[in-house]
Amino acid sequence: MANDSSALPASSPKVRLSVMLFLQYFIWGCWLPVSFGYFGKAGLDFTEGQQTAINICFPLSAILAMFFTNAFVDRNFAAEKFLAISQFIGGLALLGMGQVKSFPLMLTFMAIHCLFYVPTISITNAICFANLKDAQKEFGPVRLWGTLGWIAAAWPFIFILVDWAKVPDMATAGGFVKWLGTVFQTSLSGQALIDRQAMAFTVAGVASLLMAAYSLILPHTPPKPAVAGQESTAGLASLKNLATPFILVLFIVTLIDATVHDGFFFYAFTYLNKVGVPSNWVQTAMSIGQVAEIVTMAILAPVLATLGWRKTMIIGILGHAVRFTIFALIPNPYVAVAANLLHGVCYAFYFATLYIFIDEFLPKDSRTSAQGLFNFLVLGMGPILSRFIWPVVQKINTTGEGVDAVVNYRKLFLYPAGGAVVAAILLLLFFHPPKKAGESSGSVNLPH
Repeated sequence: MANDSSALPASSPKVRLSVMLFLQYFIWGCWLPVSFGYFGKAGLDFTEGQQTAINICFPLSAILAMFFTNAFVDRNFAAEKFLAISQFIGGLALLGMGQVKSFPLMLTFMAIHCLFYVPTISITNAICFANLKDAQKEFGPVRLWGTLGWIAAAWPFIFILVDWAKVPDMATAGGFVKWLGTVFQTSLSGQALIDRQAMAFTVAGVASLLMAAYSLILPHTPPKPAVAGQESTAGLASLKNLATPFILVLFIVTLIDATVHDGFFFYAFTYLNKVGVPSNWVQTAMSIGQVAEIVTMAILAPVLATLGWRKTMIIGILGHAVRFTIFALIPNPYVAVAANLLHGVCYAFYFATLYIFIDEFLPKDSRTSAQGLFNFLVLGMGPILSRFIWPVVQKINTTGEGVDAVVNYRKLFLYPAGGAVVAAILLLLFFHPPKKAGESSGSVNLPH
């Protein structure tokens, strides 16, 4: 358990953990939304192969973290100190990304940033669970500050990227609503747009350096040396947990859900625009999901206490199925935007619940590796499979080529919706953990 100064108020650990998660997701939320299109023809004009090389740095880092970084932290490093080092190096790389335009340098800085940032997602989760007295009740309210950090970073750039010289005053535009519509449809272009987008990496870099300094005052979370007779590598120990049936089922279901989840981001930008959402409104429309996430994270504890692990997770998975089905059957811009509210259900009721469950049932002496085992799927293998599967599915459901290409979204979206239904059925039939950790010896199949 973490050590904490008695001079600090009792609420201080939770406050510090909340600020930690705010900064953690502020960094990611600052550069990721702005990066869509930044590396393509409207920005730095990298080739498709070059864009793929840059975009795959993040999921590949999740895979590397699973087998190397997370285990190293568990056994050898105080988590908060490793967090400080990682954020410092990753922050310098982000500052570099804000200054360069060439592909070799951009790829180098992105690889360095991801290599050091991605493990911190598992590390910050581990720090939270090591320092919260009741994770089931307290993690949701603490974690929602991460969502607030993402929103605080992403939303200002919606306005920063506006070409204000071309926006009329409110009276001329015909009122606030029409004026706001004009704002969102008047984006910068050319070099001015590229320069403003580059600012996102610079701001994220500064935030990362701030996070590095802040990490030094986080609650102390020491490493856990291997117990005699057990594996010295926490990562290998985490893999052995897959021998437990309900953990293995959860692993398979998470891989499916992570692939479906990433499919939403792969399809949504184009789809929302096709059904009538203006291009400059698309990012705003998608961010409604983060607003809904605030609500669902706040109510996660009572929902989990009432419904239990399995039912809560099934609802989270079915949120994907419902959203894709709505997209398939009701191609309306207002309905499509409203359907993004389901993102909050998808994230809080599955992914956040998953992280709480992992801390409850997997070994405490390898917290970071346990979190990394599933982040390997959520941030690594799921997105990688998504990049291979969903383009093929789209091609199957597309007629014509080039500007004449027509995508049959009604059929297309039934694939990820069906994948979510399959995952929910697997969870319903085969996921039977004990109600509390320690109630069984391991390979169990108890009703819940």
